[in-house]
Parts: sequence; structure tokens; C-alpha cells
Amino acid sequence: MTLFIATFTTLLAIINPLEALPVFLELAGRKDEQERRRIANRACLYAVALMFFFLIFGTLILRVFGIPLSMVRIVGGIILTRLGFTLFSARATGAAKDDAANGQPATDEDVAFVPLAMPIMVGPGAIATILGMTSLAKHAASEVVAFIAISAAILATMLVTYLVLRAARVVLTRIGPRGIDAATRIVGFFVAAMGMGLIFHGVVEALQTYGIAAVH
Repeated sequence: MTLFIATFTTLLAIINPLEALPVFLELAGRKDEQERRRIANRACLYAVALMFFFLIFGTLILRVFGIPLSMVRIVGGIILTRLGFTLFSARATGAAKDDAANGQPATDEDVAFVPLAMPIMVGPGAIATILGMTSLAKHAASEVVAFIAISAAILATMLVTYLVLRAARVVLTRIGPRGIDAATRIVGFFVAAMGMGLIFHGVVEALQTYGIAAVH
């Protein structure tokens, strides 16, 4: 349960559906309700598939190249900390729009994958979080249960994201751009704190692995 809550809150903070709202409306705002629903469905399904790919094969790739999970936690923590500071700065909603403009393909059929699923939903922060939580699962009493908890957290996060996208116009009307920017800054603070926590635990684990610090 602890691993589920930690993964769910971290992923939800990083994906930040509120920040994805302006991008979604910019790409699909002129379409009818059925088409917007289809784009939201596809974007969330693509994002789920990408997350499970990194959950299943990410650790395998690291093992092939001999990269210890403690280093993954440190690098993931650095990425999350940097992302948190970026969200906390004045970039906020404009950043997501810039990403959409830079990554938008020529056809509307593909906007569900680029830029909505990647990099808006599944960016470096989400990938680092999944790999970091995978490293925690290795130390759990039951590794299978831990992976089930992470999988459930991924599905719960994307369900919330999907519901927010479905109600995009209503949410944006109620809280407005200023509300989105304020929520993004608050989220940025906690993402940075989570990143620092991953860095700390990764450093401690690395020191213990190489015998520099005693294992308690």
C-alpha cells in the first residue's frame, strides 16, 4: 500500500493533468465531443503502454548493461528535482504549449501519441519515477506484490488523467489559467522534494553496496 501511494502520488504530480489541459484543448478543441473523447482515450492508452514497457523492460535493460538500481535512483532523483524546479518556476502552462508546438506532427491522427502521450504524459520524470520505484520493489518482502502495486498505481494515475481530459473544458473554465499555474507550482515543490528523497536513498544504497557504509 505504501508503494502504491508513493507511486500514484508521484506519477500524478509529474504527469499533472492540469498542465496537460491547455495542450489537449489546443490540439483537439475545435473537434466535436466524440472526437475529443477518442483522442483522450488513445493518448491515455498510449501512455499506459509506454509506462508498462519501462516497468517491464527498463530493469532488464539496466541489468544487461550492468547498471545498478542505486544509480537509477540517483539519476531519477536528479531528473525529478530538476523537473520540480522547472515546474515551480514561471514556465508552467506555457512550457506544455511549447512542447506541443515542438512535437506536434503533421496529422491530427497522431497527436494522441505525440505530443500528448509522449512527452506530455510520459516524459523523463515519469520514466525516472517508474524505474526508481522498480528499484524499491526489489527490496520489498514480495517482489510480485510490489510490482502489482506499481502497476495498479500506473492504471489509477492514468484513470484520473483520462477523467480530467474528458472534463477539460469544464475544469479549465472553473479554475482558469491562473489556477493551473498555481497548482503547477505547488506540484513542482513536491516533485523536487520527491527527487531529493530518491537521491538521498540512492546515495545511501550505493555506499552500502560498495561497502563504504555499514548496512543496518
